[in-house]
Amino acid sequence: MALGTRTYQTVKLEHEQGITWVILNRPEKRNAMNPTMHFEMLDVLDQLEADPDTKVMVLTGAGEAWCGGQDLKEFFRELDDKPIERARASRAAQQWRWHRLFTFPKPTIAMVNGYAFGGAFTQLIACDFAIAAEDAIFGLSEVNWGIFPGGLVSRVLADAMTYRDAMYYIMTGEPFDGRKAAEMRLVTKAVPRDRLREETVQLAQKLLDKNPHVLRAAKEVYKACRTMDYWQAEEYLAAKGVALQHTDPEGGRSKGIRQFIDEKRYRPGFSAYSRED
Repeated sequence: MALGTRTYQTVKLEHEQGITWVILNRPEKRNAMNPTMHFEMLDVLDQLEADPDTKVMVLTGAGEAWCGGQDLKEFFRELDDKPIERARASRAAQQWRWHRLFTFPKPTIAMVNGYAFGGAFTQLIACDFAIAAEDAIFGLSEVNWGIFPGGLVSRVLADAMTYRDAMYYIMTGEPFDGRKAAEMRLVTKAVPRDRLREETVQLAQKLLDKNPHVLRAAKEVYKACRTMDYWQAEEYLAAKGVALQHTDPEGGRSKGIRQFIDEKRYRPGFSAYSRED
């Protein structure tokens, strides 16, 4: 089945000039994640990774929410006495929200259009960028119903929030808005709701102008090096640089240097080389 004709129960796909919008589509449940969504999102990411028309992926939600976290009824209560189903759903949840999304080879943007609670923080932080509506509401509400932020939430928070901010919101369960999320650097920026899509498209278009092979390598090396010591990182970056030069079909490094030094056509600190050359 072609990607354009593939349909899902809990996810919608829209395509626009190199941008694929992945829309969590359970608006009546504030896009809370049930097992079906987890399995479908695994398939979505597999399809989009191989899709030549998908250059940038935007993850957002239908209706008034981005994602309300795990569905308390379908993911928790209904699976409490079904250990096999619980294990499968939990594995799929972790795979798409972190292992697959964090390492997705194309740029990813979280467009946070509304409520983002609990388990939603995993995929929020896995995305390369996050743009939120100023009035979007975030919350780590688990403490209010008898658990702590589980899955990978407590771990990924350490990558995106300061110790004091994370401890405050984990232990109080107090919500905060998009402005506060931007102030804490949990999201890249917060903008008025009526400009949210426009700002997201502008960022996506900036990324569409870049060499996609270099973008992939750039995100891979940064994410990998964060857990290396300096000696490991030095060796890894050197090897990765050589590999990129030999595998980039655009020959970006030689093209960019030629256009800058020999042809004096652009300034690398302010714009990208011409990929049309």
